[in-house]
Amino acid sequence: MTDLRPRRSALYMPGANERALEKAKTLPADALILDLEDAVAPDAKPAARDRVCAAVASGEYGRRELTIRVNACDTPWHEDDVRAAAKVGPDAVVVPKVNSAADVHSVERLLEQEGAPDRTKIWAMVETPVAILHAKEIAAASGRLTVLVMGTNDLAKELQAQHVPGRAPLLTGLSLCLLAARAYGKQILDGVYNDVKDLDGFAAECRQGREFGFDGKTLIHPSQLEPCNRAFAPSDQEIERSRRIIEAFEEAVGRGDGVVTVDGRMIENLHVDDARRLLALADAVEAIG
Repeated sequence: MTDLRPRRSALYMPGANERALEKAKTLPADALILDLEDAVAPDAKPAARDRVCAAVASGEYGRRELTIRVNACDTPWHEDDVRAAAKVGPDAVVVPKVNSAADVHSVERLLEQEGAPDRTKIWAMVETPVAILHAKEIAAASGRLTVLVMGTNDLAKELQAQHVPGRAPLLTGLSLCLLAARAYGKQILDGVYNDVKDLDGFAAECRQGREFGFDGKTLIHPSQLEPCNRAFAPSDQEIERSRRIIEAFEEAVGRGDGVVTVDGRMIENLHVDDARRLLALADAVEAIG
């Protein structure tokens, strides 16, 4: 069964920016991605690595899921990043441009060589055509891998696709990765929305991601946190309907009835399972405040 830990919002924070790392301690993000990749210039990467590892070791980020995005497997910084992360034991190591199961296995070996705790998971970023075509193998590669992360900016670049409302050029890739994640019991996070001033566009993309089945979304600015958390949390109406579905089903079973309806719609076991999953998620969201 897919892990029900809430990951409605996962905010990228630049690892080279001390003020940003400090601010992250107060933000309402379900997860923080302390970034050593795109947000850090090449000559600043060693210092950023030390700063991010110290932040993880500080224990000052509360209930937030704390992850480190390392540099990609084919870069000169990758191995040092993974080894340093393993020693401080974040909740996860986020690996960009994962193209195969072999990439996952390589990261897993490095983590284990450095004695990373079992709780340090792997989040694999899927952001190339090759990765999309190998999404099944990536998702199935390791029990330590718990989350797929869509890298939609890089995917659009490699597809030579345009960024358009509704994301039609990306829907095939998004769907294939969702299928892979659900087939192997992983969570999956949608990609970023680039225009932080376009609130309506952001809200529409959050709705689309939720309707597709994504567990949450990666974000590039703190202003996106609250609308994202709201979009990916069960609404009051959904919670109330789920409770009525479960109650009606259990009453019908007790009476020996074979047919159950709620609001004029027939209810089957699959609807009850979905209602229970939604209520479990609502409880998990409430527990983290």
